[in-house]
Parts: sequence; structure tokens; C-alpha cells
Amino acid sequence: MAFVNGLKCRECDREYSSEALNVCDFCFGPLEVVYDYATISEVISRDSIASGPLSIWRYRDLLPADSEHPVDIMAGYTPLLKAHNLGKKLGLKNLYIKNDSVNPSFSFKDRVVSVAATKAVEFGFDTLACASTGNLACSVAAHAARAGIKAVVFIPSDLERGKIIGAAVYGPTMISVEGNYDEVNRLCSEVADNYPWAFVNINMRPYYAEGSKTLGYEVAEQLGWRLPDHVVVPTASGAMFTKIWKGFNEMACLGMLEGVDSYSFGPDQNTVHHPAVTTKMHMTQAAGCSPIVTAWENGSPHVMPVRPNSIAKSLAIGNPADGIYSMRVINNSAGTAYAVPEDQVVPGIKLLAETEGIFTETAGGVAISGLKHAVESGAIKPDELTVVYITGNGLKTQEAVESVVNPLTVKPFMSSFEEAFNHRPE
Repeated sequence: MAFVNGLKCRECDREYSSEALNVCDFCFGPLEVVYDYATISEVISRDSIASGPLSIWRYRDLLPADSEHPVDIMAGYTPLLKAHNLGKKLGLKNLYIKNDSVNPSFSFKDRVVSVAATKAVEFGFDTLACASTGNLACSVAAHAARAGIKAVVFIPSDLERGKIIGAAVYGPTMISVEGNYDEVNRLCSEVADNYPWAFVNINMRPYYAEGSKTLGYEVAEQLGWRLPDHVVVPTASGAMFTKIWKGFNEMACLGMLEGVDSYSFGPDQNTVHHPAVTTKMHMTQAAGCSPIVTAWENGSPHVMPVRPNSIAKSLAIGNPADGIYSMRVINNSAGTAYAVPEDQVVPGIKLLAETEGIFTETAGGVAISGLKHAVESGAIKPDELTVVYITGNGLKTQEAVESVVNPLTVKPFMSSFEEAFNHRPE
């Protein structure tokens, strides 16, 4: 069973039992999971992790759900690739790609949904639901099918076709809403109050968000139990960004990293932040929906909602739930935030494909162009170990790069081929 003490408000510290709840009823602050780290430190080890499955559930001691019966379609344990060609192009000698586009439903969302679905079954729900910009709908539908329960997914009506098909194939009830993601999310908040469903990113959000910590754990493990100097993360709500940072700190505090001493966890010591974690966290958003970056650049203590207008629809959350917490991570890690111009998203996709053979969706284009800017601005130095997170598969957003399709047309004769090939545009 999970080593969970309950839930706690991130604003007023009021405590709650472990239930399907995401908002403090006293101050309306968001809730997060509280762990029994003292007990976890006694049972977790590199060997216990290595003996686990090749999925996120190898880190079961640090996840808030029953690991004996997980809803697992083998999310996680995705490749960490040394990016020699892209690194050479950008002037980086130690660049790595964390390629989460190869998860079972082709995005990082499989990590968070596996945890949320497992917890939903544990709580006795028979319907899994979500508000989604696309990738989440695919993952919720897939995990509901695996769990043998119903799925209801809500999506904006202008979603990319690949993501609609990628969710529909699993047989969920799909609700297409005439509005942007924030309007979809508001509707779902009302539905969640009236229907006994497990909304992964509403009433199940405290548990769901914890799945993103595994992106931090895996990078540490794959680097030989050490942390990178920099990470570059495409960001929508900010939840993944903050949880990667939390994952790094948990690894450090539990003594899992090379050359880093653990903490002595007392019964009331539930907050983890280890001074040895010096990884700089770099956030990237698309300029057409960059409320967190704007707030950080302006030094504002609040994130003002915006109306999204971006090619990167999976990042198009105008009112990010974890916005202020993301800014704290940027500041605490001495990181940066950058809004990638809309006309640089597709070049980022193409740059990754042409150098490393990885086809990413628009969010990945934001990450790669953001990485390029961080290098050019001097935020990342040539010798520093850098990891960029690629969170979704390009087959889901093919519309964005349709212009690359321009084949040479020839007749079935050698002369026709040679004429076209020898005069092809460079």
C-alpha cells in the first residue's frame, strides 16, 4: 500500500484524509499528497527500484496509490538519448533527450493517468473522466479500457484530428465542447460536482499530478543516479514542471543520488527540499499562451489568465493551476522562463526530427526552440549536462508540419527519375 499520510493544503497547511478531493474547503487552496518519508526511507533503495517493473511503478514507494494492483499499460521507463547531432548543432557537448513521446498512448500523460486511474479504482469509482487539450483524453480512455471501467472525456471542439482519433479508438464517451480548454475545464468542474466520476485533473488531481515526479526519478536513474545541470520543460498548467523538481528533491533527500547525503526524516518532516539539488529548471511556453512566463518576466506575484491563441494546443491552458508554484521553482532553482514565438514552434519540430530522428508534437517544438534560446542567451553553457523533455508524439499534430510533404513526382522510367533527382531543389 502507498505510504500516504493524507492531503494538505499548499496555502494554509490544513490537513485532510486521503480522499477524492483537490481544493481546501477553508481557503480554496490546492491540495497535495503528504507522504510518510521516514518509513519510505527505510524501505526504498536503488536495488528495490531496479527490481521493479519497467514502468513508473518501479518507483511505487513514492507514488500515492496501491502498487499491488496498478492500472498499468507500461507507462514510463522511456529512453534518455544522448543527442549528439542536435548537441553539435547547438554547441552542447552533454545534451540528452528524454523521449516521452513513445509512451503507450504517445505522451507523458500516461504517467499521471496511471496513478490517477489506480487511485480511482482504489476509491471505488466506475467512471474515469477528464478535461483535456488532447493527450490526456487519449490516456484516460486507454487506462479506463485497461481498468475495465467507463471513460468520459471532454475536449475543445477545435482539437487536432490525430488526438481525437487517438482517444476515440479506445471507446470512451467523447464530449466536444465549443470553447477553449479553460472553458472545457470550467464545465468539467461543474460536472464533477454533480456526477460521481473520477475526474483525473479535478477531484483526483493531487494524486494524478504525482505521476509526473517519475520524469525526475527516471532521469536521475538513467544518468547513473545523478542530476543534470539543466532541464528544459514545455509547460501548460505548470504541474509537470513543479513535479519534476519535486522528484529531483525527493531522490536527494532519500539518499538515492551519488555524493548526496540523505535527510533524517522525523514524523512531521513531510516537505522535501535538498540544498544539494542545483539543477536549473527552464520553462518554455508558446507565445500564444504564456501566462506563467509573462508573470515571471514582470516579477508579478500572480499569474493573470489569458485567452490562448497558439499552434501548440497541448500547452494552451490560459489559466494554469500551478502557475505561481512554477514561478517559485524557477526562482528556487535559478532557472529561466521563455515564450517561444509561434513561428519558431514548427522549426523546433523539424530541428529535432532532422538531427535526432524524433518526431515530436508542437509542445516538443516549443521545448527545442526554447532550448536553442537558452543556449544562445548563455543560460546553458557548452559543457553543462542538459536534459530536454519531449512530451508528445508528432503523429498527433501532423497538421502543423504538412508543408514538409513535397515529394518529387516522376514517371516509372530511369530517365524521368534522374531528371527530377538531379534538378531537385536544395
